Amino acid sequence: MSVPTARGGASEPVTILLVEDDEVIRKTVAMALERYGYRVTVAGDGLTALELFRERRHDLLLLDVMLPVLDGIGLCRRIRESSLEPILMMSARGDSLDVVSGLEAGADDYVVKPVDISVLVARIRSLLRRATFASTEPAAEPTAGPTVGPTVGPTVGPTSAPALEAPTAPTSQAAAGPGAAAGRNVPSPAGGPAGPHGLLVFGDLAIDPAGLEVFSAGRQVALAPTELRLLLEFAANPGIVLDRRTLLRDVWDYGWDGDSRVVDLCVQRLRKKIGAERIETVRGFGYKLRR
Repeated sequence: MSVPTARGGASEPVTILLVEDDEVIRKTVAMALERYGYRVTVAGDGLTALELFRERRHDLLLLDVMLPVLDGIGLCRRIRESSLEPILMMSARGDSLDVVSGLEAGADDYVVKPVDISVLVARIRSLLRRATFASTEPAAEPTAGPTVGPTVGPTVGPTSAPALEAPTAPTSQAAAGPGAAAGRNVPSPAGGPAGPHGLLVFGDLAIDPAGLEVFSAGRQVALAPTELRLLLEFAANPGIVLDRRTLLRDVWDYGWDGDSRVVDLCVQRLRKKIGAERIETVRGFGYKLRR
C-alpha cells in the first residue's frame, strides 16, 4: 500500500488530527487510518485538540460533534477563525441539528457513526483532493487499501470505498489560512466572462482559474477548498442550473447519493463571501451562477 504523502508528494505522510472522546472508537479509527498510511494525532476533548492544532500543522481534521470541554461545533468555529484546512465532522446521531450546525460552522463534510472505515477513508481522500488544487506536482497513483476496512459498530452506508487516488495535503489557500488569502487588491475586471489577465468575470466577481484565486469588488476572497471547488464548478457552467446530485458527484466526489444539505450549506457559506445575489436558487431544481 502506498503512503499518502503531504505537500504535493513530499516524503512526509498526510497527518490527520482525530478528535474523539470515546477511547475505544478513537483507538480503532486511529489504527485503521494508520494502516491506510496516514499519520494520526489524537485528542479526547476539544480544548486539547485546539492546542494541538495550534502547535503543529495538520492536513485534515476529523472531529466528533459531542466532545467534552469544547464541543466539535465550537472547535470547528475556532479553527475556521484562522485556518481553511479540510474538516470532516463525525456525528453519532446524524440528526439535522448536528449536521446543519457542523456545516454552518465551516465543516466541509460529515459522516454518521458508526461508519465503515473504507467509507471514511474515501471521504478523507476526497477532501484532501479538493485541497490540492494549487499543488504544482500531480497526485501519486494509489495502491488501494483493503476493500472493506474495520467497522466501528454496525456498518452504515456502502461497505466499500470508491477507487480514489492517493491524497495530498493542501498547498493552496487552505494551507495559508484566511488571513493570508484575504485583503490583496486586484484591478477591477471589466468586460464579459473572459476578462483581463485570464480572469472569469461575473459582474464584480472575478475568478482566476489558473491561480485559483477569487476576487469580489476588487478584493481577494479566502475560500475553503470545498467552497473553491464548488465555485469553479459553477463558473464552468455559467447560467446553467446544476442540481444537487450533480454537485455531490462532481464537487464532493460522491459515488452514491449523499446528503443534499452538504450542498445547501456550502452554497450558503459561499454566498456570504461572494454576494448572495451571485448564486441563484432555482426551486425544485438546484443552483446556477448568474452571468
